[in-house]
Amino acid sequence: MNYQDLISYCQQDWNDYTEHDFVNQLAMSSLNKHAYLHYLKQDFLFLKHYARAYALAIFKSTTLEEMREPLPSLTALLETEMSHHVEYCSTWGLTEADMEGEPEDFGTVSYTRYVLDTGMAGDRTDLFVALAPCAIGYAVIGKRLANWQQTVLEGNPYRSWVELYSGEDYQNSVDETIRRLNKMLKEVPLHSQRGQRLCEIFKTATRMEVAFWQQGMNAAK
Repeated sequence: MNYQDLISYCQQDWNDYTEHDFVNQLAMSSLNKHAYLHYLKQDFLFLKHYARAYALAIFKSTTLEEMREPLPSLTALLETEMSHHVEYCSTWGLTEADMEGEPEDFGTVSYTRYVLDTGMAGDRTDLFVALAPCAIGYAVIGKRLANWQQTVLEGNPYRSWVELYSGEDYQNSVDETIRRLNKMLKEVPLHSQRGQRLCEIFKTATRMEVAFWQQGMNAAK
């Protein structure tokens, strides 16, 4: 197996995720501000659980090499990405205290607990497959929007979002994520019970991503 097999298994759900109205409107500069603010606050809460998931990956590891592997991602999340997120949100009038005090929306609860539950019940591969739609999907979205004819950059308040996820740094980091995932999947036959289980995990997490975009759109109504 490889990561493309996971995407092909749930192609329609993947398209719904990577071509959602939320990201299309964001690129066209027409996204409702309240939808974006809701997304920023929920994404802060999501990232905290994302860090917990990487810590769980260390717990689930059996060798020192495996334990070291998630550490750079966990360190980057806690020391860099979260700080950048808080700094960026301050430009939208949101403080760290605001986001810490924000109730988790249903989509956020469902998604993050699904990932953590999958990791607790399964092994490292189950966990990384559940995490994969987030990282890989944002790279696909970023690259698509950077080349989409309807994307507006000049005067777009969401321009930095498009540039972040289409940028070389993020794209390169996801290439490494894909390399690690493919290494885990390499010995798994696609049509085996194990392979189909991993496909279902990826599909469910992808559907959770769709719901995450949609809860932002719903918040603007």
